[in-house]
Amino acid sequence: MKKIMLALCALLSIQAYAQGPVSTRIRSGLDVGFAFKKDNYAPSLTYFQLMNIGRNKVISVGWTSRLAKFYGDNLNLYTAPASLTRGKTGFEALGAPLTPATIDTARFDFITNTSLNFGIRVQVQLGPVELGGSADLFGLTFGKTRVGRMIASAGAYKVESSRAGVDSLVYFTGDNRLQSFKPTRGSVRLLGDNDIGNLAAELYARVRVGQRLSIKGGYQWQTAEMSLRDIRPIDGNRRFRHRTGMPFVAVTFPFFN
Repeated sequence: MKKIMLALCALLSIQAYAQGPVSTRIRSGLDVGFAFKKDNYAPSLTYFQLMNIGRNKVISVGWTSRLAKFYGDNLNLYTAPASLTRGKTGFEALGAPLTPATIDTARFDFITNTSLNFGIRVQVQLGPVELGGSADLFGLTFGKTRVGRMIASAGAYKVESSRAGVDSLVYFTGDNRLQSFKPTRGSVRLLGDNDIGNLAAELYARVRVGQRLSIKGGYQWQTAEMSLRDIRPIDGNRRFRHRTGMPFVAVTFPFFN
């Protein structure tokens, strides 16, 4: 992952310097960023393309493509589906209270994932300062299998019996608490607990320090999600998520057409 990110950064930076600056309606560039807090950090490369709205070029909207790596230590992940966390789905889940009785916990010593997400960005130009926000909308995530410890007072899963095809009920106790998880493969933003997968959103301020370089800082909200590999609990849920907010910094290399 590190080699891929370094290679992309070097290649795109060379491309940016090789082209001359021309004022156009469409702008693009590359953010090389790092979000961090205790027990969580996330390096990323984000390509963006923005279209200026109006002649004054104050407001811009566009899209992003973000390649990111998430690292987390000593994390609790909680039941993800809105049908279990809120007892409702869709827009009804957005304002509904949590239902603790149907929320389970999976404890991990360490998790990682690599995601490629596509999203939307809105930006406002105020002289040398740019203010904006981005949000991942959909994408894919890959990562290694990790062992998590299920913490569920009444949680259980069914195991097929070799005799007469009768299933047996196994509770998350003793060694049965340890289960295998992988990062949820597909990601899509559906708002609130309806979201699926590994997604990020951010608010930022960026200051130009030169024609070919800007410094960016802000706050990023990350969601990391893991799915049970081999079993299906009796409540039907295999997805568990971790949400966190982190400050981040980035260097922006603008591209010129």
